Amino acid sequence: MPQIADEVKEKIRSIPDFPKPGILFRDITTALKDAETLRKMIDFICEEFKGEKIDYVVGMESRGFIFGMPVAYNLNAGFIPIRKPNKLPAKTLKETYELEYGTDTLEMHEDALKKGDKVLVIDDLLATGGTAAAACNLVTKAGADIVGCAFVMELNDLNGRDKLPKDCKMVSMIGY
Repeated sequence: MPQIADEVKEKIRSIPDFPKPGILFRDITTALKDAETLRKMIDFICEEFKGEKIDYVVGMESRGFIFGMPVAYNLNAGFIPIRKPNKLPAKTLKETYELEYGTDTLEMHEDALKKGDKVLVIDDLLATGGTAAAACNLVTKAGADIVGCAFVMELNDLNGRDKLPKDCKMVSMIGY
């Protein structure tokens, strides 16, 4: 697995000073456009959760959709999108979370999950953990159980894992 992770890491472009000075942005679009690399990223997550009882995969807008859909398909689970405000047509649950400068909100349809549903939360990147924690809070507000959280990349020094549920499986393919 380390060799595969290194191969994927080589396909991810690093862009200095984006979106602001001092930030080194990890651009996953260069990995997504390569079919073999995309397959490796999807297969990694599927392999990590093969054999787990998962009813739904939840993906956060927008890159969580990219990974969540094929993982849900491969795990024979449904897919639930977590969106930015005012994008979902029916009644929603909302979760507001802290950003470096201000707050943001995520929403999920109120009837998307029910008590006892087993959920895998997916996004491309775990950084500070705010977005992933907000998604996890939406899942638990609905009464569902979080089986795991999966990410392609993790910025280890930002300690995002500390904000996520301690009692679920946590995986990331690549650490920076």
